[in-house]
Amino acid sequence: MTSMMLRTLTVGPVACTCAIVACPETGEAAVIDPGGNSDRILAAIREMGVQVKLLLHTHGHFDHILATREVAEATGASVLLHHNDRAMYEGLPRQGTIFGFSAETPPAPNQLLVGGESIAVGKLSATVIHTPGHTPGSVGFYFAADGILFAGATLFAESIGRTDLPGGSFPAIVKSIQNKLYVLPAQTRVIPGHGLETTIAHERENNPFIRADSATATG
Repeated sequence: MTSMMLRTLTVGPVACTCAIVACPETGEAAVIDPGGNSDRILAAIREMGVQVKLLLHTHGHFDHILATREVAEATGASVLLHHNDRAMYEGLPRQGTIFGFSAETPPAPNQLLVGGESIAVGKLSATVIHTPGHTPGSVGFYFAADGILFAGATLFAESIGRTDLPGGSFPAIVKSIQNKLYVLPAQTRVIPGHGLETTIAHERENNPFIRADSATATG
């Protein structure tokens, strides 16, 4: 088994967790959610001595894509995003107007995801798990061999992603978490798009919004 190289950084105006995942055998890497501070992301890539081939996005909100253009231009990496969030992603300048900042349109996606794909990062492999609810195109990236899920803004430590923004759905996020995330191995390490790490086991037992042993979620 090839264990991943992993570095996480807190970036951007809303403290997004950006992850750099790399294969130690090939040096190929992916950046998950380049949400800002491109200079810090690029510096971390240089320090790791890896070649970024992919930019993986858990969803299309501005705080997860703000540095996509700069990192893509600097690395030549391909941009991957779920097709249901493409309009949101391409509407980054409009998101900026709403939230009080200016931003250029990000680069066009090189691949539109649907869920269920296997993505190779060198000799590492991630499964794309479509988890609508926070946004229609929210996804998680599950590296089964390393037991790590990058959950985006769907599942947090003892919390869940907000569903009151356009395209959000509380019933959908409940279904996504119960049927697609809580079924992962208990020891799975969960790296959310914001905040502290957790595990699937901990969230099944302690998440106050969605409990694994209850068909009724609060909210």
